[in-house]
Amino acid sequence: MAFNGKWETESQDGYEEFCKLIGIPDDVISKGRDFKLVTEVIQNGDEYTWIQYYPNNHVVTNKFIVGKESDMETVGGKKFKGVVSMEGSKLAISFPKYHHTSEISGGKLVETSTATSAKGPVVFVRTSKKM
Repeated sequence: MAFNGKWETESQDGYEEFCKLIGIPDDVISKGRDFKLVTEVIQNGDEYTWIQYYPNNHVVTNKFIVGKESDMETVGGKKFKGVVSMEGSKLAISFPKYHHTSEISGGKLVETSTATSAKGPVVFVRTSKKM
């Protein structure tokens, strides 16, 4: 139940390059650059509701059970089916354009997204503190 709670962005590394690579428009990238994204996680065993509150009242909610196919949505609004799995203590899923993991490390929520470009991997790490 370590993921339970509300988390606020504390730092972001690789944000702009990652967002451009996966096709987020420049105006959206600008709005999100310094935005303190809030992530709310409701965990009940292997069942999760993962809610992210973005600028302009844009909210993305994904509900899933670890190990079972679920209907998911990307930050850009694309719908897809995916399976969230456990990689050690990390939740992991492959989105259409990138691989994403979430873990609790040092009492913080650390989300790592990795996309592949012609030059190699582009990694975006968002670290959030519990509210």
